[in-house]
Amino acid sequence: MEDRNTAMIVLLLLCVTAEMQVDGFSVDVCASCHAKATCDEKSDGSGKVCNCMYGFVGNGRALCEDKDECRIGASKICGPHTDCHNTQGSYYCTCVSGFTPSNNMDVFIPNDGTHCQDIDECTATGLCGEGGQCRNLEGSFECRCILGYEVQNGAEPFHPHRDNASCKVVDCGRPQAAEDTVLLSFSGTTYHSAAMFVCEEGFVWRRGNNRSVCEDDGLWRGGNLSCQAKCGPAPVLDHSEVVWHNRSVVVHRCEEGYHSWRGSNVSECESSGEWRSATLTCIAKCGPAPVLDHSEVVWHNRSVVVHRCEEGYHSWRGSNVSECESSGEWRSATLTCIAKCGPAPVLDHSEVVWHNRSVVVHRCEEGYHSWRGSNVSECESSGEWRSATLTCIEIKPPVNHLRVLNEKCVQWRAEKYEEDTETYKVTYTGSRDYQRSFQDKRKRLLSSKADELQLCLNLLPVTNYSISITAASSRFTASITTNTSLTVPPALAVDYKEFETPVPTLKLRRSPNTLDPISVYQVFVLPVDRIIMFDCSSPASSDPKSKSSAEYITGQFDVQHVGTEMNFTVGDGLLYGGFFNAPLQNGRSYYIILRAVSQWKSAFKSSCVVWARVKGTSYVLWVSSLSAVAAIGLVTFVIIGGYSFCWLFKRTHS
Repeated sequence: MEDRNTAMIVLLLLCVTAEMQVDGFSVDVCASCHAKATCDEKSDGSGKVCNCMYGFVGNGRALCEDKDECRIGASKICGPHTDCHNTQGSYYCTCVSGFTPSNNMDVFIPNDGTHCQDIDECTATGLCGEGGQCRNLEGSFECRCILGYEVQNGAEPFHPHRDNASCKVVDCGRPQAAEDTVLLSFSGTTYHSAAMFVCEEGFVWRRGNNRSVCEDDGLWRGGNLSCQAKCGPAPVLDHSEVVWHNRSVVVHRCEEGYHSWRGSNVSECESSGEWRSATLTCIAKCGPAPVLDHSEVVWHNRSVVVHRCEEGYHSWRGSNVSECESSGEWRSATLTCIAKCGPAPVLDHSEVVWHNRSVVVHRCEEGYHSWRGSNVSECESSGEWRSATLTCIEIKPPVNHLRVLNEKCVQWRAEKYEEDTETYKVTYTGSRDYQRSFQDKRKRLLSSKADELQLCLNLLPVTNYSISITAASSRFTASITTNTSLTVPPALAVDYKEFETPVPTLKLRRSPNTLDPISVYQVFVLPVDRIIMFDCSSPASSDPKSKSSAEYITGQFDVQHVGTEMNFTVGDGLLYGGFFNAPLQNGRSYYIILRAVSQWKSAFKSSCVVWARVKGTSYVLWVSSLSAVAAIGLVTFVIIGGYSFCWLFKRTHS
């Protein structure tokens, strides 16, 4: 279209010359030029032509209209951060908010290099208010509070005009005096203010700092002055003297001829005004160290002696430390040193796992296990070993050939070494991939002398089980895993009813049992025009007008969205679970069937029940694979080829 217009303008211009011959007369072309055009010489000197002025477009004679330069976009014609304004025959540019022209004029045309540059709003003093710190942004600015100030009515960063936020100086409030102290002075309550405290009358400065400072988080910090009541004379300890004393601490030491036995040598004046006395015990110095048979002294000071056995002997029992008591007598060590025993005893089918000079620990070798007896041999004071009584027997798993039967029972073979009754602990834990919160954790105990054992467990359907059996005598555990299969859903609890209305409301009562394997509920509508048969295990059409099957699904409900009771109105014209609940036709008879579906991976189980009948004409219905059927009239079940069939006959009235 644009090329066609260009061609027309060129054709028109070719027809226009400075002078034209019309019936032999010369015509002045310039007289025919548009008011917004100029008459110019052609470049080839062949005459004159009308051209639209700058800022206008047209043929120069009949049309010269304004050219909207802003149509190509403000950023293209005026530059970034601009607005473009069209005028008759021209245009001008302005800068958007937050920017100013580089030529300091309100308007400009960028033919002289003028452009819009960012305004640094932060050059203005006090833009962010008291305590505020300004940060320039491209086309704007933002504010933050300096140390000692906090933002009010908003969060940082903020814009004072847009957010109505501001900075307020941190105020810690009046400083509070600690126990046994009084506030002496304070310079204020705002950031960096200081407060001074002193002890109350009758108390002395014990420890800590008496100066608190208001911090930037609004809390007083630094002051931890602790005062205590003035105590009386220093405590006196038996056989001791004072070596240092101030108003709150006394240091004691033992007198000449005595030495420290035990306890602290410091007395402290507590806040109650009472001394917490030192517990130092000073005892008379004891004589030579005690001598023990077959031993020697390895360490000795004025109050403690450490002994050890001589070469060729080893420690048998007792303490190896002698202590000087307060009476000046030694409390002698009880160490007994005995001659070293020979090589460790050898037990059948065993090996040594630990050995020192007096004790040997044995264990059964690979392929054997401990049956009875002690596994420790001890070297006695006589230099003879008191040998371990450990008996090692060949390992045979107490529980083997473990298997699961019919998803209900566990069976195993017992290996025992004596004809004793064995006690077995059976633990089993079940989990479900599709029900993360589910856990079935139980245990059973079984005592038996039998070699072949079987225990039936009430395993739940669609569950992954881990089963462990532990023989108590040997503490041996065998484990097995199994997965139970999907079962047919339980019978549905509904009240069968007959209706004459095409919009019947039905009720479902559901047990809140969390182990219910039902996945969804489906409501089927069966139009009764002829003899039909309904198979509970087969799929069905969701289209009530479908020609391929008589029945159709009119609603589907995920079991997670069904409580203990559900009401459902058939034919209300709404969608339920993606299925259209189509209105029923007046005068027609229908069966309403409720199907419960349990589905896990590729397994599919279902059970059905006749929920209601909408009265119309007489009918005959065959229903197969129903777990429960309720109807008015005669109900007959017949087993044919492994399927359950039910004929429902309604008595008609004349």
